Formats: sequence, C-alpha cells, structure tokens
Amino acid sequence: MKGIPMQTGILRVLRVTAASWWRHKELRRTGQTGQAQRLERETVLRDLGYLKQAALLPNAHVICGEGGTFINLGWTTVSTFAPIERFPLAALAVARGTPFIDIRPVTDVIAFANLPRVARDGSIDPEPCGPGRSVSLTAYIDMVEALGGRIANGPRPRQST
Repeated sequence: MKGIPMQTGILRVLRVTAASWWRHKELRRTGQTGQAQRLERETVLRDLGYLKQAALLPNAHVICGEGGTFINLGWTTVSTFAPIERFPLAALAVARGTPFIDIRPVTDVIAFANLPRVARDGSIDPEPCGPGRSVSLTAYIDMVEALGGRIANGPRPRQST
C-alpha cells in the first residue's frame, strides 16, 4: 500500500482524532478516563475497519463536495459536513490509494444530481437508465470529470505517453 505506513502514521492519526472528540474529552475532564480510553479504542478499531474496506472493496471511493465529505463503502457510508482537509479518516483512505472524487469545482449541480449512483457491489445494471440506475465507478468518474470534477487515485491504470 502507498502512503502512510499502517503501523505508525495511521494509528497515530486515528488515536489523536478519537481523543479529540468532544465526548471523549468530556469524559476525561470528568475523571472517567477508563471509559474515554475504551471508547477511543473502539473508535480506532472501527476506523481501521473502514480503511480496510476502502482498500478492498471494488467501488469504494471518497467524494468531497460543498455538502461535506463521504467515504462510500458499498452499503456503508461514513460522512462529515467538513471538507476532506478536516476529515482525517477520508484523507488517510485517499493517502492509501482509495479513489478520490472532488466535486467542489462542478458548477452544474442539476447535471450532477442526475448522475446515476455507483453500484454498491461492483456490478452494474444492464440498462444504465431510469430511476435507481447504477454504473461502475470508472463510468461514474468519467461522468464527473465531464462536469469538471477532479479525480485522484483513479481506478484505471495510468497510460504512459
């Protein structure tokens, strides 16, 4: 895997992020350090599971727009109202190679809203039209790029010229 080594950098970021949560800080402030540590440990383990899924699932991707940042993991979505720069879990997933779709530059929001969804399990609909339609991640990325979105870690192999 590219990016931050799993055993040090990722765990450090996840621990700091978990410890910074207001609820965990409040537990520490009120002397409930043991409970805060237990919840932080659970949070880190949950987030490590999300990172593992982001690396393994065929259509997993991170998408960032004006409404926030989302990690799409098929049937599960992890999100925040913040941009990716303030969502360490999403930034870690992208650093480890998960495709990143930045839709902040997209100006035609109606066209974007009418795009099909990314298929949850890697399969695609035989007829990609109509309500509830789904397409592969690569087809979705093509559509977003045509609207002005930026892509990092695209799922296609790089072509040398």
